[in-house]
Amino acid sequence: MHIKSIFFAAVLGLGMTGSSPVFAQQGDAGDLGEKSYIAYCSDCHGLAGAGGGSLQPLLNVEIANLTELSANNGGVFPMLDVIHTIDGRSGLPGHEGPMPTFGYMFDPGIYGPPHAAEAVIRGQMLSIALYLESIQK
Repeated sequence: MHIKSIFFAAVLGLGMTGSSPVFAQQGDAGDLGEKSYIAYCSDCHGLAGAGGGSLQPLLNVEIANLTELSANNGGVFPMLDVIHTIDGRSGLPGHEGPMPTFGYMFDPGIYGPPHAAEAVIRGQMLSIALYLESIQK
């Protein structure tokens, strides 16, 4: 099994139903990333990730074309930089502008111990980053 699949099975799907964890099926990981992207990112970055989202005309900053992240990084997808930008809690401002701090927004606040909530937060960010990796030109 690929390491990403193991991570998704163990962390991304982590949720709580009553008191027992619920784990996502391997195929659910890509769907989660795409659905999360549409829910949280597409209003600014557009449905296809190339810009043109419904909020773009209201912003006074340039919106990144998320389909060109690899091309702008020598052909290598900058996974860690993308995760840190989505997270926003590391002190790296998202796009030097109004990008929300999703690391706080994804905190479910209901999963008990802080380490469990952090696993859900990181899984959410990784799922979006992996989706963005999949739409590179």
